[in-house]
Amino acid sequence: MRNIANLNLLNIGKVTLRNNLIAAPMAGISDKPFRNLCYRFGAGMTISEMFLANSDVWHTDKSALRIISADDKGIRAVQLVGSDPDEMAKAAEFNVKHGAQLIDINMGCPAKKVNKKLAGSVLMQYPELIKTILQKVVGAVDVPVTLKMRTGWDKNHRNCIEIAQIAQDCGVKAITIHGRTRDCFFNGVAEYESIKAVKENVTIPVIANGDICTPKQAKDVFQYTQADAIMVGRAAQGRPWIFEEIAFYLTHGKLQKEKTIDEVEQVVLIHLDDLYRFYGEYKGLRIARKHVNWYTKNYADSDQFRRLFSVLNNTSEQVKTLKAFFSQIRYKQKS
Repeated sequence: MRNIANLNLLNIGKVTLRNNLIAAPMAGISDKPFRNLCYRFGAGMTISEMFLANSDVWHTDKSALRIISADDKGIRAVQLVGSDPDEMAKAAEFNVKHGAQLIDINMGCPAKKVNKKLAGSVLMQYPELIKTILQKVVGAVDVPVTLKMRTGWDKNHRNCIEIAQIAQDCGVKAITIHGRTRDCFFNGVAEYESIKAVKENVTIPVIANGDICTPKQAKDVFQYTQADAIMVGRAAQGRPWIFEEIAFYLTHGKLQKEKTIDEVEQVVLIHLDDLYRFYGEYKGLRIARKHVNWYTKNYADSDQFRRLFSVLNNTSEQVKTLKAFFSQIRYKQKS
C-alpha cells in the first residue's frame, strides 16, 4: 500500500500542483472568491466553473467574471463546456491567452440544460466526437488539457475505461472521474470500483471524485482506487477548510481540531467581503445568501437566522446580522 502521507506534489503535464487535493468546478459556486478561499485552506488546485465554448457570449458580464485573471491563487485552471470541436479549441485558446495554465474539459455535468446542447456527460455516448474534441483542444494550446467525466451514460453503458484510453491517446494529461453515471445525477453512492478500473488501465494521473465528505473518506478513496489525487466538490460548500482537514488527517493520522466560532466567523466575513468586491453590492449580497446558508446550517436553531438573512438587501445589514448570529452562538456555548 502506498504511503498516503508522502503524496504531496502532483504533476499534470508540465504543471506541478502543491498537493493532490483539488477543488471541483461547480456551476454557480466555484467563482473567484470561493476558489481563492479553497486554495487558502489547502487545495492544491482549484478549477473555475464552466466557461461556455460559444464565442457569442464571451462579451457578456457573466462570461467576463469567469475569465481567469493574474491574481487568481495557485494554478489558473479553466473548465470548458461545449460540443463543437472547433469552438472548444477556440475557447481554449481564448482562455490561455487570458492566463489559463490548464484547460479542463467538462464531460461530467448531468444538467439537462447542458446535456440538451450535446454537452457535459451526454457526450459519453459519442466516443468519436469526444476523440475529435480532445484532439482539437490539445492541438490548440500548449498548456495541459484534462478531462472530467462520469463512469458512463447509465448503469448499462459504463464506458469510462474506453473514454479514458481515448483521452490518453489524444494527449490529455489527467482524467477526473465522478463515480456515478449521468443517469444517477448526484443520487446513490459513488462507485469507486469504476475509478479503480480506470486507474489500472491508463498511465496518466487519475483523479477520484464523488462522495468525499470527510478526511477518513478521502483516505479510504485514495487507498481503494489508488488514484493520484482526489477532487472535493459539495463537501467544500460552507467548509472550504476541508482541504486543510484532509491534508492534516493524511499526514498525521488523526483529525484536526475543529475550527472555533471565532475562526468560522472570520472566514465567512472574508468570503462576504470578497463577494461584495467581486460582484458589487447588488449581485454580491444575493450570492452571499447561499454561502451563508451552507456555513450556518449545522448550528442549532439557525433556521430563523437563515430566513432573516435571505431577505436582507443591504451588505452592511448582512454583516451586522451575521456578527449578531455568531455572538449568540458564542453566548450559548459559554452558558
